[in-house]
Amino acid sequence: MNSVPLVIDVTGINKRFGDKHVVRNLDLQVKQGEIFGFLGPNGSGKTTSIRMLCGLLTPDSGQGTCLGLDVLKESAAIKRQVGYMTQKFSLWDDLSIAENLDFVARMFGMKERRAAVELALEELDLAGRRHQLAGTLSGGWKQRLALASCLLHRPKLLLLDEPTAGVDPKARRDFWEQIHQLSAAGITVLVSTHYMDEAERCHRLAYIAYGTLLASGTAAEVVASQKLHTWQISGDGLHGLAERLRQLPGAELVASFGATLHVSGRERARLQASLEAFLQNTSLTMASVSPSLEDAFIHLMQGSQDTFGS
Repeated sequence: MNSVPLVIDVTGINKRFGDKHVVRNLDLQVKQGEIFGFLGPNGSGKTTSIRMLCGLLTPDSGQGTCLGLDVLKESAAIKRQVGYMTQKFSLWDDLSIAENLDFVARMFGMKERRAAVELALEELDLAGRRHQLAGTLSGGWKQRLALASCLLHRPKLLLLDEPTAGVDPKARRDFWEQIHQLSAAGITVLVSTHYMDEAERCHRLAYIAYGTLLASGTAAEVVASQKLHTWQISGDGLHGLAERLRQLPGAELVASFGATLHVSGRERARLQASLEAFLQNTSLTMASVSPSLEDAFIHLMQGSQDTFGS
């Protein structure tokens, strides 16, 4: 059985802006057709990392390849094979959907641009709105148009920077169905997101904070790497209880989950004993639950240090 080829294979990638070391010694491998998610707080370096991997920004140091090309020396060639969708809608409001796509196709110098535009309109279900001005579209339809423009030149690698910010839940679901169809067709996708449900739709994940890769792997592997034991606290009177729970021996993380609280720690017996004693004379109940991806990420974030601050 042939192994899946690596589209991205880099080690020791660094980037500085002035005195800020924005990306520190990034090592990463991404397989062809993989949907790879980047997560982390705002300003963590994840967008800078993705841009370096895709030829949109040249690393200061390190080595590796993207699409078989050197990330330090051949960024221009890499960029021609990448589709890049920014968080902010960046097409032209006063042009129609079809006119926007035709303009992008001309910028790429596509020889058969009219056929490419027609194909994009059909594939993204935009044909029925081809004459509608982009500025009058809802967030979900703008997102669809932006994706169509990224796919015009048939990229091998798709870069999506928080692509579903500001769109409704149905549009988000539809968008992810399209992403999985592209993945099945062999297109590799790098996507940054803040949504945990979207992170769980990725084949593998990387969590970056303050320029450092803290964890990577499948969602299950990232959760398992934190070695957390979690209890769910339920009942009336939870309001204001989180801070008191944080003081318990063995409690490393307390987070709200709907009408419950999740209390997590790595020392199972110690935390369980603390919680049982704390809840003994209350009407609250506790139940052992599997730690979630959100539990793992909050725990990772608590253990990271802001090195960008001053």
